[in-house]
Amino acid sequence: MEQAWLNEKFAPELLESKPEIIECVVEQLDHMDANLKRAKKGDLKVSVHHMEIERIRYVLSSYLRCRLVKIEKFFPHVLEKEKSRAEGEPSILSPEEFAFAKEYMANTETYLKNVALKHMPPNLQKVSLLKSVPKPNLDSFVFLRVLERQENILVEPETDEQREYTIDLEEGSQHLIRYKTIAPLVASGAVQLI
Repeated sequence: MEQAWLNEKFAPELLESKPEIIECVVEQLDHMDANLKRAKKGDLKVSVHHMEIERIRYVLSSYLRCRLVKIEKFFPHVLEKEKSRAEGEPSILSPEEFAFAKEYMANTETYLKNVALKHMPPNLQKVSLLKSVPKPNLDSFVFLRVLERQENILVEPETDEQREYTIDLEEGSQHLIRYKTIAPLVASGAVQLI
């Protein structure tokens, strides 16, 4: 859960949804709460377990909050990516997030029409949200820690001024690198954003 949270927090785009992890953490929290209610009051273990439960709840809510912020910020692009994904490809949105994104888009379009567009000349009453809302900046740089050794990672493609630049990522090493370069490695779990 912590790795999924950190990756989501530091990635410039919305990553693949992890509903099985969320479900498992929620079940564990419910189980820990039930155990805590049966424990003796005033015991030091109880307060330590209570702190751990609160820490886990914070990580879970922060993870979900990060995802919702990205959905709200990039909603037309997220929905477009979801529509264009291949049949066997994993979804970047959970069913609940997909419903939220669709409703958010419909509400935004309705609000724009009611507040601004109906007062404009007819030739300006159409707006493309896909063109109006910014895309995630995949060229931004991120810090990462390598979890599995990777060889020949293309950092810069060949241009007229320079030849292509590749590097090897050693396990345990840390780097500052363009997100677009290592996005597939984040998805596969070979690197963790920090």
